Amino acid sequence: MNSKNRIIAALLLASLALPLAAQEPPPQYGYSIVNRYPHNINAFTQGLFYHEGYLYEGTGKNGLSSLSKIDLNTGEVLQSEQLSRRYFGEGIEVVGDKIYQLTWRSNIVFVYDKESFELIESHYNATEGWGLAYDGEQLILSNGTNTLTFLDPANFAPQRSVQVTLNGNPISLLNELEYINGEVWANVWQTDFIVRIDPQTGNVNSSIDLTGLSDQTTLGSAEAVLNGIAWDAEQERLFVTGKHWSDLFEIELTGPR
Repeated sequence: MNSKNRIIAALLLASLALPLAAQEPPPQYGYSIVNRYPHNINAFTQGLFYHEGYLYEGTGKNGLSSLSKIDLNTGEVLQSEQLSRRYFGEGIEVVGDKIYQLTWRSNIVFVYDKESFELIESHYNATEGWGLAYDGEQLILSNGTNTLTFLDPANFAPQRSVQVTLNGNPISLLNELEYINGEVWANVWQTDFIVRIDPQTGNVNSSIDLTGLSDQTTLGSAEAVLNGIAWDAEQERLFVTGKHWSDLFEIELTGPR
C-alpha cells in the first residue's frame, strides 16, 4: 500500500472511530461465514454480481481481463469473453438483457448481450472506471474518488453525482459496487471495509468490518485484497471475495457494534 492509500485507510479508520463533535458514529457491522464456494485464485476480481442462479465476474489486468458466467457451487466457468490486451477490465453490471463492463483508463464501456456475450455496443466514459451498480433506473459508477456518478443506461450519459462522506470526511478509493435494498455498498480499496452509502445524500449510513476474512482463504499474490460484492435478492444471500482469493464467501452481518 503506497503512502496515499495508507492515508486514505487511516482516514477511514479514524472516521469510524472518532466522529465529529455532535455526530453519532455510524453503525459498524461484523460478519459470520455462512458458506464458502470455490473461486479462481488467478482471477483479479473487478466486478461481481449474482443473477438468475449464476455468478458473473469481470476481471482486470491487461491481457487477462474477461467477463465470465460461473457456476456458484463448483466455480466452473460456463461462458467467458476475453478483452483485447489493450483493455484493463473493471466493474460489471446487468441491466435487462445486457451486461455492461467498464475499462479502467480506456474511457470505454462495453455492452454485451447477456445470453450470448456478443458485443452489442460501446459507450464513452469520461472518467476512470472502477465499480458499477444498477438501482433499477440508473447505472452507478465509481472512479476511485469519493464521487458516485449516476448514468443513463441507454447512452451512459451522466445524470447526477453525489460526494461520499463519513462523518463529514470524504471517503475515496470506492471500488466494486453493489446496490442492496436502497443503498450503494462499496469496497474501499486496500482496506477490509465495505461502506453502505445513501444514494441521495452520499452519506455513509454504516460500515462492515471484514478484518480477518482474508485469513480464511488462500491468497495468490501481493495484490490479493478484498474486492467483490454480490447480492442474491431472491434468497437474501450476501457474497464477498477478493482479487486472487481461492474462496468466495457467503456471509451474514453481525452487530452492529
